[in-house]
Amino acid sequence: MNKLGSKLFGLLVVVLIGTLLYLTVFSDGLGKAPDITVKTAQGDTLQLSKPLKPVLVSFWATTCPGCIAEMPHLAQMKEKFGDKFEIVAISMSYDPAEQVAKFIEKNPYPFSFVRDTDGQMSQAFGEVLLTPTNFLIAPNGNIVYQKIGEVDFELVTERIRQMTPDL
Repeated sequence: MNKLGSKLFGLLVVVLIGTLLYLTVFSDGLGKAPDITVKTAQGDTLQLSKPLKPVLVSFWATTCPGCIAEMPHLAQMKEKFGDKFEIVAISMSYDPAEQVAKFIEKNPYPFSFVRDTDGQMSQAFGEVLLTPTNFLIAPNGNIVYQKIGEVDFELVTERIRQMTPDL
């Protein structure tokens, strides 16, 4: 009986590993990123549906304490991975433009800030209403992480390392 349990456990492990491999390599994971092009902090254009490097998209608002609290940690992550990784912070359409501009001026973080002036970006990502909402996009354009709430930095860091093994 013990050998049977051992064999079943081994089979379960193989099935789980196979499923994980399929979901991370062969499937679209959480879907494809929308076909949106943004301008990076360096002045380059970045197509989110095919970014060619990992990109963390973070929807935020100046009135969101969680958003403000995670920004220094996002900056550390960007500095750690450098130009092999990008962060795009998208302010919500309801956030007043002058308030967003003041925040960015006071906090020159090393990542790209984009304003969703008409709500089309949040709509393209599945009707984002709550902030922070974060999406990690793989170099092939697949969304591989999505979370409403502050980023799980340990998990996201590990996913970025898996996508960019030379870092």
